[in-house]
Amino acid sequence: MPNPSTGREFDIISKYFKPLSQGADEALGLLDDAAVLKVPGGHQLVVTTDVVVEGVHFLSSLSPEDVAYKVVGANLSDLAAMGATPHAVFLAAQFSIGLPEDWIAAFAAGLQSALAPSGVKLLGGDTVSTPGPMAFTITALGHVRDGRALMRSGARQGDLVLATGTIGDGALGLAVLQGDIQGLSTQHHDHLAGRYARPEPRWGFAMELSKRGLVSAAVDISDGLVADLGHICQASGVTATIEAEQVLLSDAAQAVLEKYPERIQDVFTGGDDYELVFTAPETALADLEELSEILSLPLSVIGRIEPLDGACEESVQVLDTNGHPILLGSGGYRHL
Repeated sequence: MPNPSTGREFDIISKYFKPLSQGADEALGLLDDAAVLKVPGGHQLVVTTDVVVEGVHFLSSLSPEDVAYKVVGANLSDLAAMGATPHAVFLAAQFSIGLPEDWIAAFAAGLQSALAPSGVKLLGGDTVSTPGPMAFTITALGHVRDGRALMRSGARQGDLVLATGTIGDGALGLAVLQGDIQGLSTQHHDHLAGRYARPEPRWGFAMELSKRGLVSAAVDISDGLVADLGHICQASGVTATIEAEQVLLSDAAQAVLEKYPERIQDVFTGGDDYELVFTAPETALADLEELSEILSLPLSVIGRIEPLDGACEESVQVLDTNGHPILLGSGGYRHL
């Protein structure tokens, strides 16, 4: 097994990654080839794996701490999409040959900081050297009460479509960091760049959705609002209509659209927000608004689920203030 050129593999693991497993007996001190876990009684295990590749999923210019936040955010957001309580992660890290050891140290520190809010521990993984690009694969484990996992397949005609937080910041942040959007105030620039570099997965809110049984279908917004809501529609055999003016935007995103109105497409199709879009019956709205207030997380009703219409070419339509469809193209991030 090739090792990071900055030191022996086991030295790197012991020095930088073993501290992330402290307090977790299941990790066995990272001395064995695997961890041993128990699933709480009356719960189901939720497992997800994501790979994050340099130049594809994150910019090479990001700091090692930002890369760590990006890696963790993408994976814990997948657990959030299922309403699962985060429990543990396993990391396979492909570091570039000749990478300075202080980069690895900063990455490990960022990883610890990104995991801390959820209480998740690193229970194992692997490290190798690669001629490039760097890549990081996390397998994240969580648990959810039997039968309470949030699925994509439960949306029904008449359900409301809701979204957490503000939409479009991730994609606009990427454009800002690439220099495609200029002339913003420092505050707006930093807000968008930060939202791209350090996503905040909504696992806490999603856990409550699961516990309270308020949601009919859910997904996280990683590929873009339209694309990800489209996943719900496809799995549920329905269509959805979004009212553009109801989609909550940050002040920074609004400032971008004032200068670059064509960036409206990025808002709806760009991805990297890691917010939640979900469907729920109208009778659940009061409870959802109460939950939003308790957790201090903005929540907006952005549309409604409609029956499947064979004449409709798109599963998701975005309407302007006059009720006319906004043409957004195919949209959505494509993995392959």
